[in-house]
Formats: sequence, structure tokens, C-alpha cells
Amino acid sequence: MIDILLPSLVDGLFLGFVYGLAAMGLSLIWGVMNVINLAHGPLIALGMFGIYLSFTILGINPYLALILVAIAGLLLGIVIYYVAVHRVINAPHLSTLLATFSVNMILIGIGTAIFTVSPYNVDFSLGSVDLGPVRVLGTRVAAAIVASLVTGLLFLFLFRTRAGKNIRAVANNRVAAELMGIPSTRVLALSFGIGTMLAAISGGLIATFFPFTVLAGGGYQLRSFVIVVLGGLGNPLGALVGGLILGALEGIIPVFMQTSWVPVIEFVLFVFIILIKPSGLLGSKV
Repeated sequence: MIDILLPSLVDGLFLGFVYGLAAMGLSLIWGVMNVINLAHGPLIALGMFGIYLSFTILGINPYLALILVAIAGLLLGIVIYYVAVHRVINAPHLSTLLATFSVNMILIGIGTAIFTVSPYNVDFSLGSVDLGPVRVLGTRVAAAIVASLVTGLLFLFLFRTRAGKNIRAVANNRVAAELMGIPSTRVLALSFGIGTMLAAISGGLIATFFPFTVLAGGGYQLRSFVIVVLGGLGNPLGALVGGLILGALEGIIPVFMQTSWVPVIEFVLFVFIILIKPSGLLGSKV
């Protein structure tokens, strides 16, 4: 049993880093502007197709293409904020939900028209890596390293740069931040852009080891909601911890029961956390 359980657990933990990165974008947007981004799934899928097109058409290494995907995700997020979110940022939550859901449907519609719903994959391999008694796919290890690096850079940005400190100030008290001369509109746009960028990067990493379609982001969006609630609303570090927990569960559960039970147990955990500890394990803002 140990020979089966340990490789599955390690594989799930590596995948959990990527899940955490995806949820981190959702958590950051919620923490700064109290907006639940229902366009998160299609943005993850855009990251997948960004890597696919860069690799198949331009011949760029997927991990180098992540830089282009990150820049495109940041700019797209800023555009989405000004076009769809800015006008309803102070409106009731239903308005922001409808605004981001509209973006969700627009992105899915455009993506379906261009790529249909056929599956795609990035035919790229890094072989396998031996970690003691466990052998792991090289792409999983690389994805975990990239996710950890991006997480570290995010925290350096939030705690060591002026723009990052402005984001934290607006997250804590937007009115007080504006009174101190912080341009909250630009800060909110930047925050939404960073959240979108994180979603796109995670999608790009997922594309290196899983097939995907235009609709593939939906499943990862649902996982991101579970992770955000598990780790704590508005806490990017909690999202990473929640991602590791969810990844470990996805690695362990199939050892004992059918894979179809995985989403059932994940959402039972989701409801359990909401009932027992609504603030999550590390529930606090950035």
C-alpha cells in the first residue's frame, strides 16, 4: 500500500502547487476588491491556449512562453477591470457577479468559435525525476518550481514594493487609502490584472501535462473556490496551503476508491469548512 500511496501523494502535492497558484489569483481579487471573479475559469483556459499556440506555432519553449502569457494575462485583466468591473465595483455583489459572469460567457463564446470544444495538448516532455523512492514526471516538478517562484515573487511585490503596499492598503481600507493619496482605481485595476495573470500562468502550467479544451477552465475554477474557502478568503498564502491540501487529497483518494468520488469529497470538504470555519484556515486579507 505504501508503494502505491507515496507516489500518488507526492504527485498530488506537486499538482497542488499549481492549484494553489490558480486559486491565488481568485483570492487576491476577492481580498482587494471583494469581487468574486466568475471569469476565472476561462482565463485559466486562455493561459492553456496561450502556451499551446506559442509552442506549436511559434516554437517557443512552454516555460519561456509563460512570460508572454503572464504579460498578456496582466494586460487583459486590466482591460477587463476597466470595461466590466470598474462601473459596478461599489454596487451590490450580484452586480459584480453578473459582470464577471458576462465576461465568462464572452470568453467561452469567442474561444468556442475559434477552437471549438475539441481537446488539445502540448506535446512537450521533460522526462521523469527520481525523488528517492518516488519517480515523478519532470513537467510536474517544473510546474511546482515555477508556481513556487511566482508565489515568492508575488509576496516580494506585495511586501517590498510601493505598488504592493498600495494594494495592501486598499485591501485593508479603501477610503483611508484614498485619503492618503493612493489612487484606488489604478490599484484595483492592477490587482485585477495580477489576479488574471496568476490564473493564466496556472493554466499554462496545467497545459504542459494535461489535455484541455476551451471549457477546461471550469473545473479548475470550481477547485479554486474550494481552495480559497479552505485556505481563507482574501489570503494568497492560504490559497497555496489549500492547493496543497486539495492536491494531496486528489492524489490519495483514487488509491482507496474510484476517481469519480474525488469531486464529491472535495465539495463535502467545501461545505464542511463553510459550516465549521467560514474564515478558512488562514482567513485574513493580503
